[in-house]
Amino acid sequence: MSGTLIDLFIQIVAGIIGGYAAGATLKSCTLGAVGNTIAGAIGGVVGVQLLAQVAPALASTAGNVDAGALVGQVIGGGVGGAIFAILAGLTKWMVVPPKST
Repeated sequence: MSGTLIDLFIQIVAGIIGGYAAGATLKSCTLGAVGNTIAGAIGGVVGVQLLAQVAPALASTAGNVDAGALVGQVIGGGVGGAIFAILAGLTKWMVVPPKST
């Protein structure tokens, strides 16, 4: 498997974990399990791409396996996934307010 595919896999998995954790923590901003998973995966990839613009050494493991780059990918993907899931949940909440019981 090429380094780029491994990078993408790490970003998606970390984003899914971050998105799911954010949805489980903030019940008012959740999109449900599937929504948090999808938003987290997208946010994980986008988060690491943004991290690559700020700190290129932390965002790419292509070519060789570097512990610092792997940690950067996992943290960037997890944080990006969590932020994207929260923003998507807040957007949904603003468009369709929750019903009060």
